[in-house]
Amino acid sequence: MLNKLVHISNEFFALVSPIFSNKLFVTVFVIATIFLVKLLIISLIKIRFNKNKRSKINIVNNLVTIILLIVVCNIWAYEIQKFAFSIAAFIVAIVLATREFIQCFIGFLYIISSRPYRTGDWIQVGDYYGEVHSTDWMKLTLLEVNIDAYEYTGKTLYLPNSKLITSSIKNLNFLRRYAMHHFIITRDASVNPFSFIDELYEKAHSYCADFKDVACRYNQLIESRLDVNIAGPEPHIQVATSDIGDTQVLFTIFCPTELAMQIEQKLTSDFMSMWFEQKNITR
Repeated sequence: MLNKLVHISNEFFALVSPIFSNKLFVTVFVIATIFLVKLLIISLIKIRFNKNKRSKINIVNNLVTIILLIVVCNIWAYEIQKFAFSIAAFIVAIVLATREFIQCFIGFLYIISSRPYRTGDWIQVGDYYGEVHSTDWMKLTLLEVNIDAYEYTGKTLYLPNSKLITSSIKNLNFLRRYAMHHFIITRDASVNPFSFIDELYEKAHSYCADFKDVACRYNQLIESRLDVNIAGPEPHIQVATSDIGDTQVLFTIFCPTELAMQIEQKLTSDFMSMWFEQKNITR
């Protein structure tokens, strides 16, 4: 009986061993297994976590990509080595042809080592603004944000990681809750705005009164994290002139991001009413 079992097992291994000695089959089997494990982990994350699922899924995707590259390179190490020796004469041309991919991978290593941002942060890369959606070894995906209106544009930006090395990266995450909102109103020089600037200050303070305490705490939190002094939370109004001699009134309001445009419209309306009223008086 024992001899029969040994004979059957030997026949089974003799049948299976050629299949598993085939590197192509092994590669396909390993890739399929890793992807099945990834799908299982992602499903568990979606079931067990209600918050920050996108960040965890992004980490899993990046880890699986790295593990997959390492495993496949190990399986085909001998063939890769032979291939490398066979193309030694063309190595310079290959490096030049793949330099963008190399720069993207180096940029990915730079990002995961320095961590200038996290998934969900608002950042600026060069002239682009957006919320970080995901990062992989090739690109950074941003949900574009109109920084002037503090709202999503509905567009998705795909920036190659190579751009992260050559462009400055600004983390604007604190703008998601409170913004140092600046806007300028320009009129001709027929009216002196200093005659009603105190009324404008009163209006600005009244619009910011409801969130003044929270703004003070948030302002202090930002200063402690950045270790710098920033303007606010008191409204600031400054009068200046343009290059052609027109009067400019510059407003700086530290306010909740979702109220920035609303407060700007209210102050603009107040300014226009006061400006035309004063203009009628001085006629």
